Amino acid sequence: MKAALISVCLPLRWLAVATFALGGVMLSAAGWPASKDAPVLRAAQAARAAQLRLLEQIVNIDSGTGDAEGGHKVAAVLGPQLSALGMSVVSVPAERPGLADNTVASLEGSGQGRILMIGHIDTVFEPGTAQRRPYHSDGKRAYGPGVDDEKAGVVEGIFALRILHDLGFRDFKRIVLLMESSEETGSPGTRALIAKLLADADVELNLEPGDEPDVITVWRKGGATFRIEVKGRAAHAGVNPQDGRNAATELIHQIAGVEVFPKSGSGLTANLTMMQAGTRANIIPENASALINVRVRYATDFDRVEQVLRQDAASTIVPDTTVSVTREPAFPPLPDNAATQALAARAQSIYAGLGLTLGTGGNGGASESAIAAEAGVPALDGLGPAGGGFHSDQEHLLLGTVTPRLYLLTELLIELGRHPPPKPAH
Repeated sequence: MKAALISVCLPLRWLAVATFALGGVMLSAAGWPASKDAPVLRAAQAARAAQLRLLEQIVNIDSGTGDAEGGHKVAAVLGPQLSALGMSVVSVPAERPGLADNTVASLEGSGQGRILMIGHIDTVFEPGTAQRRPYHSDGKRAYGPGVDDEKAGVVEGIFALRILHDLGFRDFKRIVLLMESSEETGSPGTRALIAKLLADADVELNLEPGDEPDVITVWRKGGATFRIEVKGRAAHAGVNPQDGRNAATELIHQIAGVEVFPKSGSGLTANLTMMQAGTRANIIPENASALINVRVRYATDFDRVEQVLRQDAASTIVPDTTVSVTREPAFPPLPDNAATQALAARAQSIYAGLGLTLGTGGNGGASESAIAAEAGVPALDGLGPAGGGFHSDQEHLLLGTVTPRLYLLTELLIELGRHPPPKPAH
């Protein structure tokens, strides 16, 4: 659908931030409607320049999953920001070797709500990426490795806490910010920590990016990785290839079985993402392997995929080869549910106070919110600035959503601190 242009009036100081993408239309803005909570809005507006400077600083630090040094550098920048707000900041070792530490910042208040915010500082990009394509902006979008997935969300969480601190707001029982280091691979270094924090939380707010044009996330697919491994027999490719048993050839046969599943869409998808075979050009491959990334709306579909792969593994076309299938789960699905919908309605009401429309939707990217929902803790996702192109060199955030999303998160913290949601009935 083509975008429509709508003109509205905003204060002059907002003339520099002229375009917002909202609810499927492009909003060309010359000002901002009056807010229901003017002090928070003024604070969010005033924070913009410092918020983007901090974002630029951490985007320009490589912190791909497993880059423990890079993760430590990002945490070293962000930790003092939280300590300055009077928060207790603790570094928690990852639950698997080779991963950066996790950071838990907590703040005690005098109210009712126990709020857990979760963000991740790991990205999918290799060391050296930030040097090759550092943070940059064209005035409408900001680019860089992990700029919106999800370093912008983590920075937003810190600035929301800063606004609460500066306004002297303490009407919550506890707010905890978890900055974890392995979300992009299913949080293997954080699962026990997340479970512990959820046990003492009334609600979870996730700092994953919103989807374009301005959408929060109310459902997510679950994800798992299936590994197919083939064992064959090596032989000289020129002298006696007939004595070899080509593991790569058998792997190709096995991968063909994955074609029965959709590659895209709102339901189950299964996609080949990695493959390896052979060691030298003149040796028949003895070993070969492939990774199949599976996304599902319903957890039972994982079993369906595994059944097909195991059936195929029992039938080989290259004699004397053996095939094994293993499964490493990442996140369960975040299903449509009443608790999330109720939180989304609160968020939409807050956005409406700014005269803006907040969409709701879902996607195939998994997150920690599914763990929260599975544990019976109401969860709302996609609260970071909106963007797109995730996991690619086209990753970007929409600069027009930076301030409204900061306002939204801050207001949610205030509302949920005063009035935490009821736990869902099991």
